[in-house]
Amino acid sequence: MVGLHPVRELLRAGRPVRRVLVADTRDASPVLDEILALARRAGVHVDEVDRARVDERAEGLVHQGVLALAPAFAYASLDEVRRRAGDRPLLLVALDSVTDPHNLGSIARTADAVGAHGLLVPARRAASVTPTAEKAAAGALAHLPVVQVTNLVRTIRSLQGEGVWAVGLDGDAPTDIADSRLLADPVVLVVGAEGRGLSRLTAETCDELVRLPMHGAVGSLNASVAAGVALYEVLRQRS
Repeated sequence: MVGLHPVRELLRAGRPVRRVLVADTRDASPVLDEILALARRAGVHVDEVDRARVDERAEGLVHQGVLALAPAFAYASLDEVRRRAGDRPLLLVALDSVTDPHNLGSIARTADAVGAHGLLVPARRAASVTPTAEKAAAGALAHLPVVQVTNLVRTIRSLQGEGVWAVGLDGDAPTDIADSRLLADPVVLVVGAEGRGLSRLTAETCDELVRLPMHGAVGSLNASVAAGVALYEVLRQRS
């Protein structure tokens, strides 16, 4: 885990951290002060090291002079996500073969911001939670459960059997997202892959396909931007 905000959120969330490396040439900041205080409180050893060592460990990612050595990302189960939702209407985001870890991280960041209860990602042919995704999420992945599923369509159908609507984003859909009447209920918002959008089977499985209103010359949005716009429409309807 690299960067001031991701490392701080990892410690804030109480996730296991073996050690924190701080570059000897780093700039002072309130966030760094909080990281050091959180590490002390959690009994995590902090090493001040040569910046080149942090560069090497960061493997090209922008680290801002701070890096946390931690176990591999721990995926959650659907049961954990259900417990997190409690009595509130479930809100999940499912990524249908999104392959860019930057998009995964950005979507996770927005999902956490609007209070989503979890993220569903396929185990194959899709982005997983990597240091790049964690950096793009700016710490959100320390708080937002991510469920890695073997078969996304089967998982969506299982959720539908529990009374959860599946709403997919599709630029060619006949319904504007603002006109959907499903978003205030338990829902999984399904976001398609970069370029090709939802797969045919995923689209057919959804209870409703919705589009985002587009009035400019460019006909589509990046997957993470589209997910962000849609999630804030969900939040608007629920508020």
